[in-house]
Amino acid sequence: VQLQASGGGLVLAGGSLRLSCAASGGTFSTYAMGWFRQAPGKERDVVAAINRNGGSTYHADSVKGRFTISRDNAKNTVYLQMNSLKPEDTAVYYCAGRIGFIYATSVNSYDYWGQGTQVTVSS
Repeated sequence: VQLQASGGGLVLAGGSLRLSCAASGGTFSTYAMGWFRQAPGKERDVVAAINRNGGSTYHADSVKGRFTISRDNAKNTVYLQMNSLKPEDTAVYYCAGRIGFIYATSVNSYDYWGQGTQVTVSS
């Protein structure tokens, strides 16, 4: 499956962005999905994840209450709604997919990766 992330950009602190990740070449509904981010000089960390039918989600403590992951299997797309953005949210955001029902929170658990989209939050 190929993943194409979009929706990043430059935003002021307190603003919002919605990231999208469109899947092609596979059966999207058979994949659990995740969003990760990587800031310069830091490791790639999980931001949020969702199981393959959207019934269960995970959000990292650092984004809980501000970010929301969702998916539309009819549109082969997973979303990350980001509100109340902070400068420390600045990073390249990646979507990822793994074969199976249940989401995972480790980088090594994912089989497919999108190309990343830059999110920059200025103060």
